[in-house]
Amino acid sequence: MNRQVIEYGGEAVGVVVPDQDRLKFLAVKYHVWDLDAQRFGSADEARAAIRHLLAGQNAPRHEVGAAA
Repeated sequence: MNRQVIEYGGEAVGVVVPDQDRLKFLAVKYHVWDLDAQRFGSADEARAAIRHLLAGQNAPRHEVGAAA
């Protein structure tokens, strides 16, 4: 395998490329930049990390002092 495009929600967000015995993720979209250059055991592992990262970014934020 030379490289594999990684998509999220139908949009290419990066690629994984072989790096020794792992796959290195190269981000091409800013919202997954925190994962750039991280190494994964598989493309599925990289996809799971992206889902986890983006789920945290989309979590509702609670305002301090807001009335319930």
